[in-house]
Amino acid sequence: MPSPASAVRRRAAVPQTGWVASPKYTELGAFLRSRRERIRPEDVGLVAGPRRRVPGLRRDEVAQLAGASVDYYNELERGAGSQPSEQMLAALARALRLTSDERDYLFRLADRPLPVHGGPQSHVHPGMTDLLTRLTSTPAQVITDLHVTLVQNPLAVALLGDQSGFRGREASFVHRWFTDADARRLYPEADHDAQSRTFVADLRAAAARRDAKDPEARELIAELTARSAEFAALWARHEVAVRRSDRKRINHPVLGTLEVDCLNLFSEDGRQRLLWFTPALGTDSADKLDLLAVIGSQLTDAPR
Repeated sequence: MPSPASAVRRRAAVPQTGWVASPKYTELGAFLRSRRERIRPEDVGLVAGPRRRVPGLRRDEVAQLAGASVDYYNELERGAGSQPSEQMLAALARALRLTSDERDYLFRLADRPLPVHGGPQSHVHPGMTDLLTRLTSTPAQVITDLHVTLVQNPLAVALLGDQSGFRGREASFVHRWFTDADARRLYPEADHDAQSRTFVADLRAAAARRDAKDPEARELIAELTARSAEFAALWARHEVAVRRSDRKRINHPVLGTLEVDCLNLFSEDGRQRLLWFTPALGTDSADKLDLLAVIGSQLTDAPR
């Protein structure tokens, strides 16, 4: 299974049509360079090394963090590259720890529409990105309150599969859970009813936190009610509970079933959460997660 980095590299390599060089692209390159130079390697989990001659990060390090080729990133900084995609801009914003204002500025310089709030290219707070970077020995990812995966560390990709390729409402795992039978293979069948109830109760809490006119949550609920009799029946029960922590069993195509504790750290507005997975005590999941850390995403080649 391809990693998020490889997916971004492929998208970046596709030539963009209709692009005309402009002063904005020169400014985009200068902006990227200024943001790169302010970050220390240790801030993003890299080793500085004794012979470092440049302030901040090197170009190749930014390319590595964003999942781009070094040549492609060099072209961006020179203002001579192709128009970067929304996916690449989101990856650069996370790699360079941009604030939400800086992220919006980057998108405008690239003549790209600002990402829809809550979509796969949503801005991740730099502090949450820093925490994810430091969680190197446990699967972890950042999702929205509607269960759209924004970014995963390599172990999360190895455990759960690459979530970077979904678009639109299908980017929400809750949407896929009630509309795509393949999504349910992640959990043992005996756990499906409990997972469904938990997803719906958590979604009701998320919808209540949002503005009543928020279209994203309203349209998601309307579509699921129309397409899934199971969802409609559970929604009518009016159960509400924020999913703060959970013990769950996860099916892995190579390692089998792992029993893990899933812990959550919420952003201030509750719209994003950092999830990390630890082995449940008294099970063999610790050994399986150790094996996952050794072999990594090679194990995800089997279909999920």
